[in-house]
Amino acid sequence: MALARLLESKAHLTPGKLKISELLFEVPKDYTDPKFGTLQIFARAVTRHEKPAAVISPEEQRKVLHQKPWLVYLQGGPGFGCSPPQDFPMTNTILDKGYQILYMDQRGTGLSSPITAKTLALQGDAHRQADYLKLFRADSIVKDCEAIRKILTEDYPIELKKWSIFGQSFGGFCTLTYLSFYPHGLREAFTSGGLAPIGKTAEQVYKATFQKVIERNKAYYAKYPEDVDTVHDLAFHIKSKGGLTLPSGGTLTVRGLLTLGREFGMHGGIDSVHNHILRMRTDLEQFQFITRPTLSALESTLTFDDAVIYALLHEPIYCEGMASNWAADRVGRSLKQFQWLASSPQPASIRDHPLYFSGEMVFPFLFDVFPELGELRQVAEILAAFSGWDDLYDQWQLARNEVPLYAATFIDDMYVDYRLAQETAALVKNCKQFITNTMYHNALRSKTDDVLKELFALRDDLID
Repeated sequence: MALARLLESKAHLTPGKLKISELLFEVPKDYTDPKFGTLQIFARAVTRHEKPAAVISPEEQRKVLHQKPWLVYLQGGPGFGCSPPQDFPMTNTILDKGYQILYMDQRGTGLSSPITAKTLALQGDAHRQADYLKLFRADSIVKDCEAIRKILTEDYPIELKKWSIFGQSFGGFCTLTYLSFYPHGLREAFTSGGLAPIGKTAEQVYKATFQKVIERNKAYYAKYPEDVDTVHDLAFHIKSKGGLTLPSGGTLTVRGLLTLGREFGMHGGIDSVHNHILRMRTDLEQFQFITRPTLSALESTLTFDDAVIYALLHEPIYCEGMASNWAADRVGRSLKQFQWLASSPQPASIRDHPLYFSGEMVFPFLFDVFPELGELRQVAEILAAFSGWDDLYDQWQLARNEVPLYAATFIDDMYVDYRLAQETAALVKNCKQFITNTMYHNALRSKTDDVLKELFALRDDLID
């Protein structure tokens, strides 16, 4: 009996000669117990819309136009769905390589049985909700991929039944899980900023990434030295008001403001943070309060309310057989630059040192800042204390890996530590890397052509 089935398929043409099929699949919630119920997985398939020059039979037309090798794309996160194919910079380049692409919303994201406070509440109390969320890590995501691959390639010739995979960031973590447990389904694998820290605890990961965050803070204040005083002024203002009410109803605290640093690891991220700080300063100078448009823009950057999986499962993506116990919070509190994690900066010390922003870390206090997360505080505590996480990788299999892996790795990656990535690369047989210090973590979107050129050169060129 098939573990998954295709429920719906609707195709549309878009400018750029793209044929986009909106696909809806049904998969088990829990592959170890299919009787537990099902989820829906949404994906968009995209290929070139072609008109044959000569009249051919429908069967031949189907083979020529539709039986191209598949490449499945896995988004970063966790917790984010895929944009429509026409909005992805890589779509045309990949299609020109002869593939058809499947942009899949991972379970719980986008249109794939999305996780929100209200949809989680349908599962029952906080413990049942936490148990449900345990089914939304990389191990389940790759099982969805395998089940869907078998459906899409059911009538394909044997040489096309395997597909290629491209994982960005967390999607790369999933790629390594795929290579660990289902390598027979893969022809080749690509990652961008996605070499997961295999064998490392969440605490070890954050000890490494906090150091890169410190570097990026120094770069920020070197570029915008005026922001040293401005950030202190803003912290003083926020504290004096007992927090600022955000458009959603949440409360911006000083600690909440200082999580803006997660932008630092992106191309243009330092400038983006400065723009937020500049807007806030300008508002205060003109009106003595922060205006709604400024707060709205700030909240849009800071909030996880529309991607609660990110907040709930960000640390568990590193866990195998042990609890995270709020690892980022514990590591941050041990560093002098992030003592504000323990309490808000006090006015008496407002000019002693720059206030450092944190990076891609989730802290318990965020569940007091944003309304949607506030409803899930108990669930988050249960997940943080859970120690029974299954293994996400098989190092024995990876050491014997026969599927070519082509990885774009960034020396200055603030989210996926370069040193830990190199340790992972050494564990995986048949891994080739493009390594650079001229790109940041989101280069696949910001410098698409450059990244894809190098990755396909790894695949197609020879090293003499």
